[in-house]
This record gives sequence, C-alpha cells and structure tokens, in this order.
Amino acid sequence: MKKIIYMIAVSASLSFTACEDYLTVDSPDDLTSQSFWRDKTDIESALSAAYSQLYFMDYSSDEWTMSEVIWPVEAYREDVVSMGNDAMNYQNWVDLYNYTYTNGNSQVSNYWRHLYRGANFANQILAKSADVPSTNLSESDRKILMAEAHFLRGYYHMRLLLNWKEIVIRDKYITSGEPAALDKPLSSRPECWDFIVDDLKAATDLPESYAPGDVGRATRGAAYAYLGWAYLTRAAEESSGKDEYLKKAVDAFDKVKGYELVPNFESMFNGQNKNSKESIFEMQFTLNDANGANYRTQMHRWIGCSELRGWDEILPSKFLMNEFMKEGKKATDGEYDSRLYATVFYQCDYWNSPEGRVYGKTYDEWFRDDKGAYNRPAFRKFMPATLEKLNMDETAINIPLMRYANVLLMKAEALNQIGQTAQAIELINKVRSVHGNMPKMEGSSKTEVQNQIEHERILEFPLENMRFYDLRRWGKLGVAMKASGRKNFKDSVHDFYPIPQTEHNANGLIK
Repeated sequence: MKKIIYMIAVSASLSFTACEDYLTVDSPDDLTSQSFWRDKTDIESALSAAYSQLYFMDYSSDEWTMSEVIWPVEAYREDVVSMGNDAMNYQNWVDLYNYTYTNGNSQVSNYWRHLYRGANFANQILAKSADVPSTNLSESDRKILMAEAHFLRGYYHMRLLLNWKEIVIRDKYITSGEPAALDKPLSSRPECWDFIVDDLKAATDLPESYAPGDVGRATRGAAYAYLGWAYLTRAAEESSGKDEYLKKAVDAFDKVKGYELVPNFESMFNGQNKNSKESIFEMQFTLNDANGANYRTQMHRWIGCSELRGWDEILPSKFLMNEFMKEGKKATDGEYDSRLYATVFYQCDYWNSPEGRVYGKTYDEWFRDDKGAYNRPAFRKFMPATLEKLNMDETAINIPLMRYANVLLMKAEALNQIGQTAQAIELINKVRSVHGNMPKMEGSSKTEVQNQIEHERILEFPLENMRFYDLRRWGKLGVAMKASGRKNFKDSVHDFYPIPQTEHNANGLIK
C-alpha cells in the first residue's frame, strides 16, 4: 500500500496541473517516449495516475471531491439513506435525492469527467507502453502492466455504464492537441458490455496477489469479480442471452479464489482491518504525508451525524432500519442481525449498555437535548473506531469497492436463476452466519431464495452504493422509489443519469 500511495502522489504532482478539459492531461501526456516511457517505473507511475481517479482527485491534495461527488451521485438515489440537515443547503444534492436533477448537475458532470479521465490515463499506458524497450522491461512485466491498464479502463467504463444508458467508448488515448478526437458518438449497451468484458478478460492475466508494498493494485480476483458482475447485469438486460450470461457469471465468480469472509464486520469499515482477507479491490488511504502523499479524507465528517461531530449529510432511512429488524432478534447472541450494530448507531438497550458504548458514552448521552434523549439513527459504517480518531480533522479509512461477500451473493443470485437453488442457499447462509450471526434462511423455492438475496444485500451494503444497481437489475426501481416517497421518480427518465451538458458541449457527435 505504501508504494502505491507514494506512486500516486508522484504522478498526481505531474498530472493535475491546469486540467480544464475532462480528457486533458498536461503531463506526462506531452513527454516524449525518450524522456518518459523508459522503463517499468515510468509505466507504474502512469498507472498510478490512472488509479488516482478512483478517488476523483482534481489535484494532489484534494480531500473533498470523493465525499462530495461519489456519495451524492451514488448514494442519494438509494432508498436505504435519507438526507441529513446540512445536505439540504446544497441544491445539487437535493436534486439528486429528489430526482429533480437535470443534465447540468455539477456533481453528475464531475462524476462523468473523472471516470473518463481515468479511462484516458489507462489508454495512455496501453498506447505508450510499447515504446518502452525490451532491454528495460521484461515481457512478463509488460504483460502484467498492460493487464492492469485493461482492468482500470474496463472498470471506469463499467462505472459509467452502470450510471448511464449509453456511453462513449474511449478506446484510444487522446492528447490535448487532438480536440477533434473528442467527437465520438454514444455506443449501444451491448457494444459497451462487449468492450468492458474484453478489457476485464484481458485483466485476468493479473497476478493473484502482490507483495505488501503493492497491496491495493488490481488482481486476478478483482478482474473475475467485476467480470462476473458485468455478466450478471447483462443477463438482466438481454433476455435472449440471459442463460448464457448467467452461466458465464457463475464461471467468473468461481475463479475468484483466495478470499474469505471476515467475522468482525465493522473492522472492514473503521480502519482496523485494511485490505482484509475479504477485500478484493479497495481504495487506499493513509495519514502518512511522507513524500508529499495526501491520501486522506474528511469522510467521517461527511458521513457522521451532527451529534457525533459530523456535518449531517447522510442518515439511515426508516426503510433500512425496518429491514434490519424484519427477521427479529434471531442472532446467536439474542440480538438483531449483527450487521445492524456494525452499520448503525440507534437508541436501543445495546447502545445504552456497557457492552455497546458509542465512543465511550451511552447512546442517550450523545443524542440528548433539553427535552431529553431521542432516537436518531446514524451511520456507524465508515466512522473511525475510536474517539481519538473521531476527533481528528482527517481520516484514512480504506473503502472496499469489491468484497468477497458481494461475489458470494451475486453468485447465489446467478445460481438461483439457472435452477441451482440449493447451492445458492449454501452461499446465502454462509454470509448470514459469518457477518450476521444469523441462523439458516427459511424457505427453499426460487422466489424465496431471490427474496432472501435481496434482503441480504440491503443489510450487507449500505454506503457501499450497490442498492440502485441491484434494484434496476431486479426491475424494482419504480416500486422501491415510490415506497420511499420519491414522488418525482420515473422509470423511463431516472433509471439512468442524462448525458451531462458538458459532454454535449465538447462532443459534436452527441445530440
């Protein structure tokens, strides 16, 4: 992890100066092959620039964009969250939550821009790595580095396709001196999925793991996990190839090897268990500022409620709380599903007991006004583990982007749909047991298993922003949004974001 953070910091100092256009990169774009593309180190530096767009960085010390773009764009659409009081001050965020946004929404435009910037960095590597002489780079290293670039390009395009109905496939490196190359039409979803799948297949040449200093880089497991997700999503979109894609999804998930579920669920989200045995792909953060690195955030302020010294931007919804409690107190300790307590602080006997202190105090001590204690559920997930770290201005909690639990539940979904329901139940029960301390699920029919998968995914992934994509895959967006009071939601309008106005302005082939 230390190496990748350092390399990103170095590449950021080169790459984020005066970037006006979403595909403009001033350096090392204009460096010649002789002055930059010399050896493995140069390619790794360029790769780090591509990784930097996971964080949506506009400059090397950007601590804000990730929280204020990624979460509003991805999380506010979901029925498992509500807006906090301070969030109401930002109209762009309110519009995302209420489904009143337009294609001029700056958060959505920035989201689009950063993903394409990341894709262009990856294209740069794919185009320029051939310039590195074989005397300075072994063919085995070249193959791995190319696979890494393919993964990142496929990843960024997949994020785009999950949020837009049609996108521009950027398969060529574009420099600031080629404005005409920006003009390219939108491609159909089948064309986009073909492109993404090809990139992720190419990425399966990646190693299964790295040395400790390189933890955080994409692996073979990550390539197969995202490939499986791509096939599962495509199966829901293309009925003619549904069975084929479901089988391919299962095959890809079967190849995600070497990972295990982590029993201590909250440790994966509070900084105590970074890059755990369950983590397949994870955003890296550190408070270490050596060599100019500044990979820290104020995420705990953005996610934290005002009572816990946060900014009060996002809260658990009533729907989420009800879903956590739906099965009753069936956990092995006599409480609700353990994921509830790992995800949310709320008024209950546990959080007011000696075993369940909230940063050293009872829940009621934190959540009290002149009228007495009150119940206001607040997210625990992605909050620091200790009061000392809660009081710090910055945090360095890693963000898992793909976990083994996600692979198991997606695999269960695919297996259930192709008639292998018994195998699907085994996977569901594995996640329930390890993460929820819950007994085996009830029911065995295909419908009951699908319903259970939907329930498990609600409990498993709050703030990991899977819910909107799940609902769309299941054809349940409209029903869920209506139930959550999002009266402005329309299936044909809001199931995907509109192409940003900035892209219309820059790309003459988009009408």
